Amino acid sequence: MKRLFATSVLSLIVLCVAHPAIAHVPYIEKRDFSEEHPFVVHDSVENSKAIYAWFETAIDVDVYTFEVTKPVRVYVQALVIACPSLKNLLPWFAVVGPGLPLPDEELPFNLPDGYGAIVVKNKSPGEPRDTFYEPFSAKTYYEGPTFDQEMSTRGQWYIYYWAPYHVGGDYVAVIGSKESFSILDTFRSLINTPKIWFNLELHTKCR
Repeated sequence: MKRLFATSVLSLIVLCVAHPAIAHVPYIEKRDFSEEHPFVVHDSVENSKAIYAWFETAIDVDVYTFEVTKPVRVYVQALVIACPSLKNLLPWFAVVGPGLPLPDEELPFNLPDGYGAIVVKNKSPGEPRDTFYEPFSAKTYYEGPTFDQEMSTRGQWYIYYWAPYHVGGDYVAVIGSKESFSILDTFRSLINTPKIWFNLELHTKCR
């Protein structure tokens, strides 16, 4: 196992050096991304990130936030690893910002004054789900809903993820589509990607 892990890390180093921008920057949730302690996007929201998070309970709501100071392309996706134990997890998300219209759907959180939301739904339980293989993380994922739109209203924006069918478990919040790696991002990838290869980020056994 140690030899396999070392070989995997070496392979990852080669990949990062040869192709420094071929994947999302991987983050792993260590503390619940609540309204009090959200995941804060410190760099551009356009830069690609894959946050390996989880719904601790069936009613857990995770919060991500970013600031808009100029027109930016906001890309968001909800993915679930294609494990039998996660086949019933169908996360929704909402892009929340100033000036957006009020949604028709009932939300599991309160909107700030002057804010609206665009709700992006997943498939319904029992519907067929396509899958795809992502080589950098060495995982197969269920295809998930996507949001891709330019936003220009200045202010603090939010992305909320939740499980409307009250099924908890691990999911991946994808934010941004621009492949841009800083030195810190490369180090983060070197640390987190081997964990993801060996399912060490999962709270739900993949079975």
